[in-house]
Amino acid sequence: MFSLNATLPVFLVMVIGWALGQKGFLPKQFCTVADKLVFKVTLPVMLFCDMATLDLAHSFDAKFVLFCFAVTAIAIVVIWVLARRLLKDKTLVGEFVQASYRSSAAILGVAFIQNIYGTSGMAPLMILGSVPLFNIFAVIILTVESPQHGKVTPSKLLYGVLTNPILDGIILGTLYSLLPFGLPTLAQKTLTSLSSLTTPLALLSIGASFEGAKAIKKLAPTLVAACCKLMVLTTIFIPIAVKLGFRDQQLIALLIMLGSPTTPSSYVMAKNMGHEGVLTASCVAATTLFSALSLTFWIFVLRSGGYIA
Repeated sequence: MFSLNATLPVFLVMVIGWALGQKGFLPKQFCTVADKLVFKVTLPVMLFCDMATLDLAHSFDAKFVLFCFAVTAIAIVVIWVLARRLLKDKTLVGEFVQASYRSSAAILGVAFIQNIYGTSGMAPLMILGSVPLFNIFAVIILTVESPQHGKVTPSKLLYGVLTNPILDGIILGTLYSLLPFGLPTLAQKTLTSLSSLTTPLALLSIGASFEGAKAIKKLAPTLVAACCKLMVLTTIFIPIAVKLGFRDQQLIALLIMLGSPTTPSSYVMAKNMGHEGVLTASCVAATTLFSALSLTFWIFVLRSGGYIA
């Protein structure tokens, strides 16, 4: 029931966005402006807040963070190599790769662990080990594979990474977390209000922009990416984590990192970096809908094996 309560509302907001789009309340102009606002303002603010509140001095676990980092890097590189080899439509490579690996770690991670254990536990460290890589690779892959970009030079790629507002939010938040003082209450409430717009705006835009006819044509890559996102990565890496001795909150955090639905921000990023966005939107919808079942399944397996309490 918790898995359903966590994921189904996200899917329903997309459905509401689609219905409002059909009725003319959310025209294309709204979606264009909303995507730009999320990409350049609210999502960077949200990631800044997530990173700025990390207590690295007291809760840092090097082994866990390095494992998150290594698994994320390996998964992304392998998916990218296979996608370039196996996908017939090369214009879909960037969207396919991002949708296959990029989890709702920051959005769902804390909520899941707090529901089970009462504290955010290892979620902040999982975010530290994976979310910066999620976004760095997303910038690189979407730039290299963009059908609208010409020849990509190293300097152009570096400029794209350094000027990406999402990465800037992560970097600034991480640096701020190292300072010996927190955000003033006034600033914290203001930034929290802005960041709270991110998910509903992105979901409404995904729903309102959804094009059923185009999505059906991309059904095969959508299903493959969704299967990879919800089942394949978890099947490969969770047993390795168990062998290395990770348990309880650590495993739940890794489960969210590997097997939670594709984050709505991936759609915003794809659209703002020259991609069509249809495949990404379909993957967000499909993984969000089916993740209630897959996450419940994985939690049941881990509890049955005695690996989480």
